[in-house]
Amino acid sequence: MPHPFGSQPREAVHAIADNLVLQIERVLREWPAQADSAPEATFLESERATRMEAPPDQESFDRLARDRCWTDGLPLVPPTLPRVETRIAAGGYDRDEVIAHVAPAFGAATIERIAVNAAMAGCPPEAMPVLIAAIEALCDPGFNLQGIQATTNPATACIIVNGPVVERLSFNAGINCLGQGSWANATVGRALRLVMQNIGGARPGEMDRATHGQPGKYSLCCAENEAANPWEPLHVERGYGPGESTVTVIGVSGTLNMNTHAKDADDLLRVLADTIAYPTSNDYWFGGEPWLILSPEHAEILANARLTKAEVKARLWEESKMAASRLSRKDHTRTQHTRRAELGDFAPHTHLPVSTKSEDIGLIVAGGAGTHSVYMPTFGNTRSVTRPIRA
Repeated sequence: MPHPFGSQPREAVHAIADNLVLQIERVLREWPAQADSAPEATFLESERATRMEAPPDQESFDRLARDRCWTDGLPLVPPTLPRVETRIAAGGYDRDEVIAHVAPAFGAATIERIAVNAAMAGCPPEAMPVLIAAIEALCDPGFNLQGIQATTNPATACIIVNGPVVERLSFNAGINCLGQGSWANATVGRALRLVMQNIGGARPGEMDRATHGQPGKYSLCCAENEAANPWEPLHVERGYGPGESTVTVIGVSGTLNMNTHAKDADDLLRVLADTIAYPTSNDYWFGGEPWLILSPEHAEILANARLTKAEVKARLWEESKMAASRLSRKDHTRTQHTRRAELGDFAPHTHLPVSTKSEDIGLIVAGGAGTHSVYMPTFGNTRSVTRPIRA
């Protein structure tokens, strides 16, 4: 579908649609002949990764990876047989086991294919169970990977790790937890991106139609700072035991630094809620699932005021309601269409909630010392998914 089409007159949109229907019809008519002439292959054979002789030096291998569109733009580790086999063994499954089919191309994420992309990302073998759990969460229908992979939005998958695996594999939950410097954070996040691209088929400029994208599309992964969390951590909130390890995948549109020196809980909640409310937000259009990463300092202020996590969410939900008049005229119409079943018809003076209910606001504690927290608006039409990490 050619872009942009949202600004085209109605007649032009009809012409685009008619042309697409003709293309689909042609493919369907030609498909039986193509299928009859295709070489026979069993399902497992067709899912096997291809072996090939690779160039011996790094520069030549990276050139090959660029030519074959395997890369995220950074140098890759050559996925030699020993490297791949080590990761297959660490995954705990048979090499041909299909973990999921990754949208939008719905390629089969076999353990072998996952291991190939993990090797190229530099992801250590011991992190394979974390990556596998992340892929399971990513492909849950509630996450809406199909929409996130092919949108013009800058949406990407953000990984949150909880439980004993954080310390065991040295995931960063403290200072600079969303930034560079942590091998586990960087390589697990990068491996998931390569799976989304190389198995899911979301190559930039092809399936991936992001207008600008964002740096988080290289890698976006952190752990929750459970030691500094005055409330129950995310995985316990979602029904897992404190001694279990989990991965949560979130479809985020970016990160926004919230720097405030407020020391009063009411004042702090007011400015955080005011930051959430902006009229170009997918979360207000769809009734989304926005996320906040509270710094330990901000979390302590709220906990000292004897506020529970549920009460913090309820206050943020109520105080971030935004007047519909702040939306553009076109976005007002879109929001009225997408949220009519929830809100009915609404007027410009109606105050819109960022999500359908306060429980839909995501909240974790992470990071180091400082008066900063992070707001992560989402793709809107997505829901985070948590999966256990199988040792």
